[in-house]
Amino acid sequence: MMTKRPGLVRPQRRPAAVSAPLDIASATSHNAGVQRATSTNDRLPAPRLSLYGLAAAGGVVGYAPLLTLLLPMRLERFSEAARYDVLAACGITGAVAAGLANIAFGWLGDWLVARGRGRRGLLLAGVIATMVSFAIFHAARGALEIVAAIIIFQIAVNIVVAQVGAIISDEVPSDQKGTAAALLTLGNPLAAGATALIVAAATTEEWCLAIVAMVMAGCILPLLVVAPPDIVRVETATRGRTAMRRRLAITWTARLLMQVASSGVGLYLFFYLKDLHGGRSGMAVSVARLLFVGTLVPVPIAIVLGRWSDEVGRRKPFLAGTALLATLGLVSMALVQSWTMGAIAYVAFATGVAVFIALNTGHAMLLLPAGGKRGRDLGILNLANTIPQIVAPILAWGVRPAHGFAAALAIMAAITLLSGVLPLLVGDGDGECERPRS
Repeated sequence: MMTKRPGLVRPQRRPAAVSAPLDIASATSHNAGVQRATSTNDRLPAPRLSLYGLAAAGGVVGYAPLLTLLLPMRLERFSEAARYDVLAACGITGAVAAGLANIAFGWLGDWLVARGRGRRGLLLAGVIATMVSFAIFHAARGALEIVAAIIIFQIAVNIVVAQVGAIISDEVPSDQKGTAAALLTLGNPLAAGATALIVAAATTEEWCLAIVAMVMAGCILPLLVVAPPDIVRVETATRGRTAMRRRLAITWTARLLMQVASSGVGLYLFFYLKDLHGGRSGMAVSVARLLFVGTLVPVPIAIVLGRWSDEVGRRKPFLAGTALLATLGLVSMALVQSWTMGAIAYVAFATGVAVFIALNTGHAMLLLPAGGKRGRDLGILNLANTIPQIVAPILAWGVRPAHGFAAALAIMAAITLLSGVLPLLVGDGDGECERPRS
């Protein structure tokens, strides 16, 4: 005769969309109605978990090389004045298109899931659409054509980004979301590597775009061919949903502030480093190496802290700590006078930002309201990534001319510090409990 394991409740046979009882290892008093499954048997294996991080990295590879390298190279043929006008137009219109597309296709993914069709078909369509948008960008010549091509590209690549984020939120158990979110930091160094490969190996724009397309597809296809796990969910009690939305709003605001600071620093980072470099030869190589190190260092730190936060079931100390690291990095950047110390301070800032954003993503996924609107909700959360692309240039432009780098860095440091204080106002609980159905 089969006996029940202590502390575990066998899930009933119900459709996946219907709530079923789960093991409750612990319930937190600050988050009534929220439950967390902690049995190690319910956790996804590491190879499977890595597929989600690899797919997310593929999304970054899809957009970063084009926006940071290929677009500026294309604009070299314009006059200096026209070049920056077109670049600004691409940045603003592209950010708007990206934000709206992420919400729209997140909602479309939700609609497909509700009808039993899943998100993977839409993800594949997004990969194909992004490749088509590369061809459209290559064919564009005039200023208006380039702006239109960037809008089309942003819409296409955000089909990919929206589905990958929602798939992670749907399929990764709550007690592994910190680790899964930490794997998102793989995107930046992989994109930097793809960009370096483009510079080293590609001789024409066609080959550049082909390399980007192949790397992007290679990162995403493994997730497409693996069947999704069957997830059992326990929904948040109705009485706790209002508090959950408030916590989610605070989490979104913290992310927005950190992204504003990051985008603002990025706008004048080259000129800041140029001042420290003192006009010596090899400036471009030194900056390129520094930027690569700044994307590489956060990866192991994010993975360690993400796993640690999963184990202890707390997010706030890690979010506050990484925000403090970013703040100290900016303060140091404002005070130092040498290239070496400035480079170390920048890496500290970049590490704090990258790890904070990764952990913030995992925390937000835990706070999402239960139900079938995760793609749409993640699209709304993604506005915290796109709005700073519009706000940061205005803020940076207003500060630098009159007050210099020290004042600008001090303002950004205050913003990052505030983004670290806000998580202390948010509970650590989940929006719902979930695990692969056994």
